[in-house]
Amino acid sequence: MGESVTEATITNWLKNVGDSVELDEPLVEVATDKVDNELPSEAQGVLIERLFEVDQVAQVGDVIAIISTDGADTPAPAAPAKEETPVQVAESIVANAVQTTQAVAATTNGSGKFYSPLVKSIAQTENISGQELDAIAGTGQGGRVTKKDILSYLENRTSGAVPVTVSETPRVEVPAAKKEAAPAPAASGFLANIKEPVVVPNPGDEIIEMDRMRKLIAEHMIMSTHVSPHVTSYVEADVTEIVNWRNKVKDVYKKREGENITFTPIFMEAIVKAIKDFPMINVSVSGTKIIKRKDINLGMATALPSGNLIVPVIKNADQLNLNGLTKAVNALANNARNNTLKPEDIQGGTYTVTNVGTFGNVMGTPIINQPQVAILALGAIRKVPAVIETPHGDFIGIRHKMFLSHSYDHRVVDGALGGQFVRRVADYLEQFDPNREF
Repeated sequence: MGESVTEATITNWLKNVGDSVELDEPLVEVATDKVDNELPSEAQGVLIERLFEVDQVAQVGDVIAIISTDGADTPAPAAPAKEETPVQVAESIVANAVQTTQAVAATTNGSGKFYSPLVKSIAQTENISGQELDAIAGTGQGGRVTKKDILSYLENRTSGAVPVTVSETPRVEVPAAKKEAAPAPAASGFLANIKEPVVVPNPGDEIIEMDRMRKLIAEHMIMSTHVSPHVTSYVEADVTEIVNWRNKVKDVYKKREGENITFTPIFMEAIVKAIKDFPMINVSVSGTKIIKRKDINLGMATALPSGNLIVPVIKNADQLNLNGLTKAVNALANNARNNTLKPEDIQGGTYTVTNVGTFGNVMGTPIINQPQVAILALGAIRKVPAVIETPHGDFIGIRHKMFLSHSYDHRVVDGALGGQFVRRVADYLEQFDPNREF
């Protein structure tokens, strides 16, 4: 569901345990930080177990349910049912992320701990006793032992460096109805070391709980500022010719196409041209490697009625003319506000544009939308007095001007590149042909 998506929240089960499930029939509703979506069943059979409850968070690759394809309506206590197939939260809902060769039926030891058939098979092959298996610390859901855990244990056992992991207190399973939602992803990695201040409300203060989308947006913003050293360059552009041209054609366009033409697609067109001139702006960073993107996919930050933010993506924007960009911008903006975006509509962005001028702001310092390396903020268009140079001398006139704020990742984008890029965008805007046919 997008290269930056690492988890999804279970929002609603559409099938109960014991229900029959058809192939491709909607099974569960999940939500990422931006989009709610139904996951179809990847097998036909009977739903015999749900491993996550509503409001719990599943990581990409987690098994969230077990479907029996041989007609069984209960999970086998000690051996996997034949051809059982897990339904997984995958990075693409159309990708076949099921590996049926590693069946995942629920199996337990006398201790009550969950072990997949694969883990038990490895334990049996390596002569690991039940007591020794119970002592392995698991990193999976609910402390379950994964393949990685048991293989790591075997490496340490071979080298004689086996850590003691047996707890003195008995393991207690929390009833499904009492389980809390899994913590947000920011609780792991370097973000775990961030100490937030403890804020004590004063009498009369109102406490508002963040909704799911706001929590995930907050985590994404924190992550971005820690991953990328942000630098911002500013340029002022004279867009008088664009304003006059749009005023001239907007009524004709509305009558002909049945929709409005805004300034956004005109700005997008200039940005695409500048990206072609400076392709190293259209990159991502993976460790010490720079990934130079072939496609130019423009994300456009869109404010939602709820106050949250979403970034739908115009795919292959360099292949669209101004009319095509206009229709793409309008369609994505409308779908975003009506909550009808599809998962693919927010995937694959390579560069993002945000219009702070919509709210009357003249400039801003936007935060990079990871894993991209740059983002451009469009300020409000204002009438200002300006010096106009002519062959017959300079004079003061009223012009329509706006600021462009370009934030970029200083790991890979130096000031020269970041500054030259936004200057080139301004140049294309100022060179707009007022006699252009549309």
